[in-house]
Amino acid sequence: MNKEPLWYVLYTKPRWQEKVAGQLARKGVEHYCPMNRLVRPWRERKELIHEPLFKSYVFVRIKEEELFIIKKTQGVLNFVYWLGKPAIISNEEIEVITKFLGEHNNVQLEKTGVSVQDKITEMNGQFMYQDGQDIQLTDKLVKVQLPSLGYALVAQVSKEIAKVVQMKPVMPKQTQLIAK
Repeated sequence: MNKEPLWYVLYTKPRWQEKVAGQLARKGVEHYCPMNRLVRPWRERKELIHEPLFKSYVFVRIKEEELFIIKKTQGVLNFVYWLGKPAIISNEEIEVITKFLGEHNNVQLEKTGVSVQDKITEMNGQFMYQDGQDIQLTDKLVKVQLPSLGYALVAQVSKEIAKVVQMKPVMPKQTQLIAK
């Protein structure tokens, strides 16, 4: 068995992400429930609210032998599986999610497939991603690929903040994750 803790994806009951995250915190389990900042109109003003980015997903960093114990947490339906095993998410992808959500409001998720992506590098201090992170820049949108989840994070930006440094074909490592 693996001795190093790895990031796994828990599949929760609908709208239970924050409750499960609270239970994991009380148990002392390292977890991450990515929260999206949304600007919503409220009466005559705009209000900033937070809601989970991934519906019914909470990420946990645990050792392989702890999988069964964590699965018993109230509100957890199962782990997300890929090829018959619990899906493992890289530390880099967790960092990208964290950094992207820290920089952008109203982030959206988009399913990804086989495509050609631009690689960009940091400019103007707006992006904090490592040089070479696969992202695509269009008119006013930036997309960051999360290949092990089969999603891209999408946010609105101005095109002047980044420059394209190299084109690279990206083959998805995983195109779809299924909760069993």
